[in-house]
Amino acid sequence: MKNPYLYSYLPLLSILLYSLTFGIFAVSRAVELFQSIGLYAGLREFFTDMEIRVLLLFVIFLCFFMLFSALKLIGETIYETGMYFFSKDAEGKAVKAGRGGYAIFFIGGLVSTIAVQSLPMLLIIFALSLFCSFVYTIYKMSQYTSLPGMVGFIVFEVLFWAIFLAAVLFVCLKLYNGILASLPFVQ
Repeated sequence: MKNPYLYSYLPLLSILLYSLTFGIFAVSRAVELFQSIGLYAGLREFFTDMEIRVLLLFVIFLCFFMLFSALKLIGETIYETGMYFFSKDAEGKAVKAGRGGYAIFFIGGLVSTIAVQSLPMLLIIFALSLFCSFVYTIYKMSQYTSLPGMVGFIVFEVLFWAIFLAAVLFVCLKLYNGILASLPFVQ
């Protein structure tokens, strides 16, 4: 008998791994930034180099952890909403079948520890994990959904994420332009 909770810990481990690898990369860039603007010397008066890096890692790790956790929550909600609209499965077997995709993210998180000093590689590994997990989930779900339902599900997922990312980019650009417009020396 298979244990239905076999993959239950993998999302947490994946989020921890990705948060740690992105956090380590961001700490090295933050230290470089602090050194270039002269803030690092002031911090060195209060903390050792290791303490600064550990404190920065904790704060940045926490920010990435919250980001990835929120994205997982949104992703799970959208996935199950799509299943509600487009699946013929009334017992939840499709949702359980798609949980094997958690292993793909976990493997991606492990691989990302190798590329911790390269942002493009981290982003490629994350995007590849995301794509492979999506394909795996679609494949596993196909036995519980008709072809029109599968097309509807894919369109629903892609459309939601496209609108979500466009809205986030729009808000960030508006905020950036607002900050630039409020600076007195920028005319």
